[in-house]
Amino acid sequence: MLTGLHVTGNTAMHRLPAGPKLAALALASLVLFFVHSALPLALAVILTGTLYLRLGLSVGEALRRVRPVLITICLFGLLNVVLVSPLEALSSTLRLLAILFFAATVTTTTSIADFMAVLTRLLLPLERLGVVKASDVGLAVGLVLRFVPEIAARHATLREAHRARGVPVKLHRLLGPLIISTLKDADSIAEAIDARGIRGH
Repeated sequence: MLTGLHVTGNTAMHRLPAGPKLAALALASLVLFFVHSALPLALAVILTGTLYLRLGLSVGEALRRVRPVLITICLFGLLNVVLVSPLEALSSTLRLLAILFFAATVTTTTSIADFMAVLTRLLLPLERLGVVKASDVGLAVGLVLRFVPEIAARHATLREAHRARGVPVKLHRLLGPLIISTLKDADSIAEAIDARGIRGH
């Protein structure tokens, strides 16, 4: 079961600092946006997919981690076949897949603490202008990254509990308990943060 986005390892991507990895992701996404030929986009998918699959995860686990986004991209590609030309649909799908695999590589090899540190440094100029509190924004993003897998795991637990009881698994039946349990956790975390004086304001 997925319990976190980051996976400990000793690959070259794991050893690379968070700042350059995030910069490379942003630059690659920008460059791929201007590429429209299917061949270089397919090569980008092969490159990023290979990079992602060499992080020490099994193929099954690696695909499970990106399955929701992967399914969304495939559905988007099928819809584009109807709305635009097949070649344009192929190019847009390949572009999104390449970005997905690269982003998954970055999140898998970068700890939440490193994400928070990079974001906090980037926001320091805005903090000096009095626009935001950089550490608060970093903390908020870190909490989101930390608890997205928790929510997914809780959803899976509720789904299995319904199946064990012979109750049909319906989204509207899962949303209520899922939202309530998540909000309770959020309140507990907020109280703990305030008790320790972590937030700036």
